Amino acid sequence: MKTEHDGERPGISRRTLLARTGAAAAALAVGPVLGGVQPAMAASWRVPGEDESHRRTWMAWPSSYTIWGNLLSKIQADIAKLAKEVAKYEPVIMCADGSSAASQARTACGSTVTVISSIPVSDCWMRDTGPLFRIDDAGGLDAFGLNFNAWGENATTFYGLPASAYDKDRTVAPKVAAYGGAPFAKASVVGEGGGIEYDGDGTLMATESCWLNGNRNPGKSRSQVEAELLSRFGASKMIWLPGVTGQDVTDGHIDGTARYIRPGVVMVQLAGAVRPDVWTANAQAIRDTLAAATDARGRRLQVLTIEGPDTLPRIQAGKRAEFLSSYMNWAVTNQAIITTQFGDTAKDAAAKSAIAAAYGRPVVQLNLDNLYGNGGGGAHCVTMQEPNR
Repeated sequence: MKTEHDGERPGISRRTLLARTGAAAAALAVGPVLGGVQPAMAASWRVPGEDESHRRTWMAWPSSYTIWGNLLSKIQADIAKLAKEVAKYEPVIMCADGSSAASQARTACGSTVTVISSIPVSDCWMRDTGPLFRIDDAGGLDAFGLNFNAWGENATTFYGLPASAYDKDRTVAPKVAAYGGAPFAKASVVGEGGGIEYDGDGTLMATESCWLNGNRNPGKSRSQVEAELLSRFGASKMIWLPGVTGQDVTDGHIDGTARYIRPGVVMVQLAGAVRPDVWTANAQAIRDTLAAATDARGRRLQVLTIEGPDTLPRIQAGKRAEFLSSYMNWAVTNQAIITTQFGDTAKDAAAKSAIAAAYGRPVVQLNLDNLYGNGGGGAHCVTMQEPNR
């Protein structure tokens, strides 16, 4: 096992700076590991890279006024827009919280998106709440969950939301797996799918700020967390990256800054002029760490870079520093990459060209300002792929 370097409600943005709570650092709540932990499966199982073939994409329809307040309809509009785009390239199943929400989602998303009401959801962040699907060489499929605890209970610490607001999302993973006919197990660590990147070929990368955090994995060492993640993902090497603690509700998820394109190739977004200094420095540190890294196969990583936008012309000046201005938080589909555009014409075009060249697939850029701004998450955060086998 190898390791590399050792009017609108303000309270719902997943990346609102902690300063808005009136403290430079918060005492973060500790969430328990959910019960029923099972041993990790055999090493022949692996989570495929996102560039591999998908059976479908899973999403979740937001319908909680407790969480979103008056912004709910705007977030729903962006979720519907994204779901309809993903459905052009692969099937989409949208989980909705009951028959009324399902009816609303069907009207908004149209007939190309399959909406089900049998899996109750609290919110839209399927990347963090859903299961990680695995395959093996014999054509098997199973899944595991990362014991979602509302980002280390930061939803309560940051925004004052009751812990019960996310009760349904804490049980989404096994229900999605069961719908797909996949045996399910719970990992012995707590985290989120957006907090880890995997190439499907033996290598993981993640930020220490998410996983080695007392609000998720109190009392666990880095080696313990690493061993469990490697075993679950069917990987043999972890690249630990610097992160940012206490500046957003996720504690610095990796999927807004660095992503695998394919085994041996990663892309990093260096911050544009609108990002606060803490994120600018962190992006450069992640780039530098990856440039010096090798993967599980001994390959020196090829590190591609793009730059974030320098301006957000559609966003009020006072809200720009909190906006998730990340092209990286894209959704991979079987035939296209779906990301965002921010209205910075030159940077939008450069990012689209670079991502298309890296993947060899068309890139679709959507205006998802409400999701990325008021929601603080993006296309990757609200989608979870189920692989073909």
